[in-house]
Amino acid sequence: MKRAQVLMIAATLLLLTAVSTLLFSQSKVKFDQPVLITSAGQSADVTIAGMLFKKANVQARAISLAKASDLEGIKTLVVVAGFSSKGLGAAGISREQELDRVKSLLAAAQEKKLKIVTFHLGGKARRGNQSDDFNKMAAEVSSYLLVVKQGNEDQFFSKLAAEKKIAIELVDKIADAVQPLAKMFEK
Repeated sequence: MKRAQVLMIAATLLLLTAVSTLLFSQSKVKFDQPVLITSAGQSADVTIAGMLFKKANVQARAISLAKASDLEGIKTLVVVAGFSSKGLGAAGISREQELDRVKSLLAAAQEKKLKIVTFHLGGKARRGNQSDDFNKMAAEVSSYLLVVKQGNEDQFFSKLAAEKKIAIELVDKIADAVQPLAKMFEK
């Protein structure tokens, strides 16, 4: 009996992944510039995202501690989710202050009707109790998720995407994110 349940759960997870990927491939999710990139959790992945945008020839400005006032003139907000205690220490803020900042920024972006995108680039290192509060908060209000597969081994992002009807793109490694990123901003 238990084996049948495990197989059923595994089949359901595979189906969710397939449906989520199909949702993305069938959708024509397009985003406009100018773009603001910010962190949710203060990981160094926000710097990596900035480099990906540069390689994709998409103009974007990165502000790790962006506030609502930084959204002026912005059309797309990219949130790079993943917790880093070192990053918080370097920024001189607590985890709670970062959670409050991100909540406030996302609320302001929604109020301005900006498109919100969540990137999860850090794989397993940016998952777990500390990170998943940030990951979920950002992903739930996004219209598109770009996720490195290693960070989705438990289907965390795929399940969320299917549940909330969010387009998702899963890539094998960070460098593979350049092509879908460029397509997001194609005219």
